[in-house]
Amino acid sequence: MRYLYLSLAFFLASTALQAQGGALAKVTGLVTDAVSDAPVDLATVYIDGTSKAVETSITGRYSITIPVNEEVVLVFSRIGYQEVRAAISPMPSGTSRQVDVAMPPLNSDIEVIVRESKIEDAGIIREDVEQIKLLPSTTGNLESILPHIALGASSGTGGELSSQYNVRGGNYDENLVYVNDFEIYRPQLIRAGQQEGLTFANIDLTRSLSFSSGGFEAKYGDKLSSVLDIKYKRPDSLRASLGMSFLGGSAHVEGSMDAGKDGYRKLRYLMGARYKTTRYLLGSLDVKGEYVPNFADIQAYITYDISRDWQLGVLANYNRSEYRFAPTERSTALGLVNFALELFSVFEGQELDDFTTSMGGVSLTYLPDRSRNPFFLKFLASSFRSDENERFDIIGRYSLRQIDSGLGSSNFGQVIAELGSGTQHQFVRNFLDIQLYNFEHKGGIELQLDPDKPEVTSSHFLQWSVKVQQELIDDRINEWERLDSAGYSLPYDTTDVLLFNVLKTRNELSSLRYTAFVQNTFTHRNESKGEFRFSAGLRASYWDLNEELLLSPRAQLLYKPLSGQRDISFRLAGGLYYQPPFYREMRRPDGTVNTRLRAQKSAHFVGGLTYDFYMGKRNPKKFRFITEMYYKELWDVVSYEIENVRIRYSGENDASGYVAGIDFRLNGEFVPGAESWINLSFLRARESLTGVQHLVRELGQSEGVPVEDVPRPTDQLMNLSMFFQDYLPNSENFRMHLNLTVGTGLPFGLQGNNQEYRNTYRFSPYHRVDIGFSLQLFDAEKQKRNPNHFLRFTRNTWLSLEVFNLMQVRNQAGNTWIKTVFNQQYAIPNYLTSRRLNLRLRMEF
Repeated sequence: MRYLYLSLAFFLASTALQAQGGALAKVTGLVTDAVSDAPVDLATVYIDGTSKAVETSITGRYSITIPVNEEVVLVFSRIGYQEVRAAISPMPSGTSRQVDVAMPPLNSDIEVIVRESKIEDAGIIREDVEQIKLLPSTTGNLESILPHIALGASSGTGGELSSQYNVRGGNYDENLVYVNDFEIYRPQLIRAGQQEGLTFANIDLTRSLSFSSGGFEAKYGDKLSSVLDIKYKRPDSLRASLGMSFLGGSAHVEGSMDAGKDGYRKLRYLMGARYKTTRYLLGSLDVKGEYVPNFADIQAYITYDISRDWQLGVLANYNRSEYRFAPTERSTALGLVNFALELFSVFEGQELDDFTTSMGGVSLTYLPDRSRNPFFLKFLASSFRSDENERFDIIGRYSLRQIDSGLGSSNFGQVIAELGSGTQHQFVRNFLDIQLYNFEHKGGIELQLDPDKPEVTSSHFLQWSVKVQQELIDDRINEWERLDSAGYSLPYDTTDVLLFNVLKTRNELSSLRYTAFVQNTFTHRNESKGEFRFSAGLRASYWDLNEELLLSPRAQLLYKPLSGQRDISFRLAGGLYYQPPFYREMRRPDGTVNTRLRAQKSAHFVGGLTYDFYMGKRNPKKFRFITEMYYKELWDVVSYEIENVRIRYSGENDASGYVAGIDFRLNGEFVPGAESWINLSFLRARESLTGVQHLVRELGQSEGVPVEDVPRPTDQLMNLSMFFQDYLPNSENFRMHLNLTVGTGLPFGLQGNNQEYRNTYRFSPYHRVDIGFSLQLFDAEKQKRNPNHFLRFTRNTWLSLEVFNLMQVRNQAGNTWIKTVFNQQYAIPNYLTSRRLNLRLRMEF
């Protein structure tokens, strides 16, 4: 299968690189409405002074050949729009250029916008979220779609119940998330995907997202793996939406109003509320009982234009997650044809968890209207609080049995031996309170240079930031576990009843963290040759708790040739990336805190290319192919193990390692107006614990063979994800959304004995198909044909039928460990959800 997927990837790459050919100069691009950003179809594009003309497709795309080595003017015209003229500088034979045009309506005073293809920020993938709002999703969270559109991202062991994601061999704690320049934090105590509620980002409020899988610029913070940068809308008109399904609902409203007679003072608002319950999904798990999960949040983003140069912004969020669970019984079968096992358990007691997070932020931006050397200044202040409570008191009585699997046996399916029986009593009373307060100033100025040649432009863009953050943490841990096997308490003692595991601690921390960066980006563009961009920056951080000063240099180099026949750009990036510890990394397994823990460190080396091409003559469709190779050297690593979605750290800088791999992505409109994405990743993530000689048992040998390194918990050889959209040939109102994920198994080791023989086992491969069918019940066209339509009070109305886990695959999220009185351990799989149907209604007003 590995070679099959590699062959598929290189076939896609070769197909893409051959799609553009010919010896004529070509101009392609997208024509949109300058007000609504909607594509403009049937617009005429012609060369001024000639009869050479083409029309834009229904997606607004066009492609036209022009004379070589001479300057021409392209004219864009359509009834109802102002005419647009774009001067095209001389192009050599066989070259291609992308020119996008925004056409203002006749009654609009908006200026004409003409954009030529330029290099995007280093390694950043940008996406508009409108295309993915109908994607079938069990979580309803924006982060759940990242494995389908981002390079090197996967959902890890949490699967469809989790919004956590791993990027290029890192865990979820190694990912940065920003919303409108505010850094976003998450709860720390969540153990399983079913406890997860709603993440911060609200897709109804989101305008666009940007994502970097590594090698990102110094302007982003101190994490080892990735950056998710989300921008909320800047509304100009009153809009609203309402969504409902078996898994919850959402509503939002947005708009703007004049706040003064001068016309430039505007108050813009975005408000959204969401509710989510996964009770319907959790009913398909092996553990039966009463599930009562309730997750809700309310969020607002308000901006006020104080003057032409100053803008005030306020972001606020309140999120409440409650998870109640009273288990009754569990029956899980496993094993092979000749050795089948069944774990049967009955329970009493319940689990009650609640996670309440709140965040408030204020920003003040100064952006003067300057055509020469523009600059901006921004001031941000925010606070975050997370109040997390775990309460367990569950007694489980289990029986591990061997089942007769002989097809011809008279006892087929009956219990023939009991391998273990006993009791597991888990008691937890954990309370964690985290408070974060920070203030940041950031700014930037573009210094425009004046080259001698008119076709050459150059500039320096200097950015900087200074930030201080106070952290207050109060953690109270009170948990113990009692194991009983065949009437003997484990560990066994002849005089006392001993508990298997006990944690009773209280930790209080108060600290200040300081960070700063400076970065310069030099851009040089020669219209007849190419565009070159070099970005170099330096981050500095200091934490008064461990008194560690860190300096992190980073650099990116991008080059886009403009004289060739292909729209292609190349990227190189590298630097040092440090991750100062947060509270969870500092807490050892025994509950104590290592306040001298140093930052985890890595060196990134990334190289790749991005290739844009069009396919089709009458209706050209744009595609983008991206590939990147990377290598990350790791040291001062804090080792960890993963249980479902909980990361259990060692609390020591006790490991080193590396991650290497290659990612491929192809996205575009396989059918007009419906974007699709295909991602394929291969990686190798290895580590070695300090002072430990790791061993591996080879086939047929009982003794271990020494090895230099072992798999990290995120070592996933291959991951394939696809989101594909299609619709009926004669009706775009009926659409299909296919969500496919295939990934090789993640490694794990024996509980309590995962040192020398570390991560020697693997979960079964993860594979899952979700499919959705959406019918557009109402839109503007239907209103023209039927003014009295019963949904005329809406702008768009979609009804979707979703099938989760179409193939009924039993994917594994982790293990339940059963220990016998003879100290033998059995790993009983914890399976994820089974097939479920969901009906969803979405209305836009």
